[in-house]
Amino acid sequence: MELLQIVLVALLAIFVIIFFYYVPFMLWINAVVSGVHVSLVQLFLMRIRKVPPTRIVNCLIEAHKAGLTDVKRDGLEAHFLAGGHIERVVHALVSASKANMALTFQMATAIDLAGRDVFEAVQMSVNPRVIDTPPVTAVAKDGIQLIAKARVTVRANIKQLVGGAGEDTILARVGEGIVSSIGSSDSHKMVLENPDSISKLVLSKGLDAGTAFEILSIDIADIDVGKNIGAQLQMDQAEADKNIAQAKAEERRAMAIATEQEMKAKAQEAKAKVIEAEALVPQAMAEAFRNGNLGIMDYYRMQNIQADTTMREAIGKPTGEPAKKK
Repeated sequence: MELLQIVLVALLAIFVIIFFYYVPFMLWINAVVSGVHVSLVQLFLMRIRKVPPTRIVNCLIEAHKAGLTDVKRDGLEAHFLAGGHIERVVHALVSASKANMALTFQMATAIDLAGRDVFEAVQMSVNPRVIDTPPVTAVAKDGIQLIAKARVTVRANIKQLVGGAGEDTILARVGEGIVSSIGSSDSHKMVLENPDSISKLVLSKGLDAGTAFEILSIDIADIDVGKNIGAQLQMDQAEADKNIAQAKAEERRAMAIATEQEMKAKAQEAKAKVIEAEALVPQAMAEAFRNGNLGIMDYYRMQNIQADTTMREAIGKPTGEPAKKK
């Protein structure tokens, strides 16, 4: 008998726990006391739909106390089931309402589902944030390199948060504007004397178009002088010209050597032909002897003429130079 009572008590306790889990009676009382009208049936159905009723009711209470009339239970449930952050959306709506900003529930949920922190966006819209750009390197017309750092003060543009570009686009556009401004300056001294001219020129280009931010100001924090790019380029050009000239000179030298070798080859060929021709002279003389066209006296006379020519060449040469042998 006692065992049966224990079992009945345990079953009753389990039933009570399950009942109050699916029918959160205390949560309903809390909502009613706070002025939020939600029925026990809806709370039960939230459990069935796997929507946490505590989070929904707390958001409804916060919105009701802040005077937000467009925050409804169905909208909160739908946003939760879509993967949104309902507490963050309600916090953002309350902050926007206190700051007199025109932010609706539909817009806030769209921003949240787009992957942006809507509460942080509202805070940034109220309190602008300063973004430091990385060092931007640019060259003025006189060839001097300048390295500039800027501080960009931005404010969130609520209407452009869905589909608008982020901070990286702002930084890229500001860097591009700084490079363009410095590059159009005639001298780097003008930029150093009037750094505010860069800010005015960059700010006038409307760099925040199509972004989720509104640029309030662009301030040049620091400008450093870098390398003399113009002189470096001239040195590089001179070095390149020297290398080209050396290459052309080497090419001409190679062509001269080739021409000289060709001339030597031709001279050797001509000399060979002369030697070959001289080798044919004795054969021709022998043939002339056999045919009777050349007599012995003619041969001796030719020998005397050759000896006389050799002697004259020896007399005409400088002292110490040996006579050319025939």
